[in-house]
Amino acid sequence: MPKVGFYSPVTDLQAAADAAAADGADPARSAIAPYRILNIGRGRPEPLTRYIEVLEAKLGRKAKKNLLPMQPGDVPATWADTRDLETLTGYQPATSIEEGIGRFVDWYLDFYKIGR
Repeated sequence: MPKVGFYSPVTDLQAAADAAAADGADPARSAIAPYRILNIGRGRPEPLTRYIEVLEAKLGRKAKKNLLPMQPGDVPATWADTRDLETLTGYQPATSIEEGIGRFVDWYLDFYKIGR
């Protein structure tokens, strides 16, 4: 598994459960919300290595990592600013990394009929 930018990147991935729940959030709380594009993510950055660790734990095996330096165009950190989502709709994303990755792995293995 190539892992680019081994030394510093952090990210914030969106869980499908949070996206679906946010889609059903109450836009009536604001006359503006139905006409805005809002970030949906956890709102908290995590090291990319944390996602790999959780994936390894869920799969019960270690990833074969090819650690590479940051590449041109890489950014050291990125995450969703969910303040507008929370203010306008009252919704706060709540899916943990473990739950989100766990559900994704279960779906992936089932969809592609991969046994462990």
